[in-house]
Amino acid sequence: MKKQILALAVGFMSVVTFAQKKELRAAEKALSKSDYKTAMASLESVKGMLADMEEKYKSQYYFLNAQVLSGKNDLQGAAEAFNQLFDYEKQTGKKRYSKEAEPMLMSVIQKVSQRAINLYNNDKDFKNAAKDFYLTYKLSPKDTSFLYNAAVSASLAKEYDTSLEYYKELQKLGYTGITTEYYATNKETGVVENLGTKDQRDFMIKSGQFMKPEDKSTESKQGDIIKNIGYIYISQGKTQEAISAITEARKTNPKDLNLILNEAQLYIKLEKMDKFAQLMKEAIELDPNNPTLFFNLGVVNQNENKTEKAIGYYKKAIELKPDYGDAYMNLAVAILSGEKAIVDEMNKNLSNFKKYEELEEKQKALYRRALPYLEKADEIKRSEDTVKSLLNIYDILLMEEKADKLRPIYKKMRGQ
Repeated sequence: MKKQILALAVGFMSVVTFAQKKELRAAEKALSKSDYKTAMASLESVKGMLADMEEKYKSQYYFLNAQVLSGKNDLQGAAEAFNQLFDYEKQTGKKRYSKEAEPMLMSVIQKVSQRAINLYNNDKDFKNAAKDFYLTYKLSPKDTSFLYNAAVSASLAKEYDTSLEYYKELQKLGYTGITTEYYATNKETGVVENLGTKDQRDFMIKSGQFMKPEDKSTESKQGDIIKNIGYIYISQGKTQEAISAITEARKTNPKDLNLILNEAQLYIKLEKMDKFAQLMKEAIELDPNNPTLFFNLGVVNQNENKTEKAIGYYKKAIELKPDYGDAYMNLAVAILSGEKAIVDEMNKNLSNFKKYEELEEKQKALYRRALPYLEKADEIKRSEDTVKSLLNIYDILLMEEKADKLRPIYKKMRGQ
């Protein structure tokens, strides 16, 4: 009796195995025709038998399932199925399909990353871009830049909790984002160009079109990560957490200029301009030849109505960078800020002709003092504001020739 039961059991197993083989073969055939619906139906019919399935058929199931999901554009499902295959074949020690599947998984990863890039750049769908960037990172953990992209995208989508989680994960990983860029000088134009990869740069050098190869490292993104964590906390109303985050980061590297600047920007957000000014001075001690630092101090002092101090900082910025258009413009604006007091006094002395004329001359002297800086700002970077300001001064100072030359330019800029 026992032998008969055993024989029946063996016979049943043979039927089950035959059914599995038949359905897997049907799925394979449908897959070859890109009939994903039929292929999936065949796989679903044997899914419940996975626990008792023979090793070779189980590997085949995972392999076919991954391809069907990829064909249906379920990229996350496909990636998970490919990884199930790799894990299973690693566990069994028999790699029947892994070698063939590896490039297929790479193709899925490329599709996910490209979809993320398109969602970010073209559709401005930052929420879904964040999901795909993060999925790319999970599928290829070595590519930590995708985790950084996910954090940025989530922040833009105002998914602050998610963004914060990703930024903190980057911190744990010690992510810097530092990469090497490969430059060379175009012989024809003399312009230094980024040629993408080392191989591409080397090829262009050999072709004779480029010369003077140069490698440059990009700046670390660690300061930006800390800054963005701080901004997220601020947006959530967590001021103390924001300050603590950047203070903690600076303990590790108190002389890091980027961290100092990012902390300074944080205090701008918090409208604590005294702390901002203090940090800018600290930054200047570390980098005394940085014109932007002096420019920023000029802005702080100008906003606090410390005009002469602001003028001094703008002049220092210009000394370090003679083509600093914004510094010239702000310097002119700082000088002209003294006009209000003069005009107020003029309005009080409308019947006192002598006093009025003295004030009017004082006003013109102010214009003459600001004019060279305004003209330089216009020369470096012409805008509607620079042209309009110059026209007003030229008219007041009766500089008709210069005004007449500029007037048609201003009209054209305004579309008249």
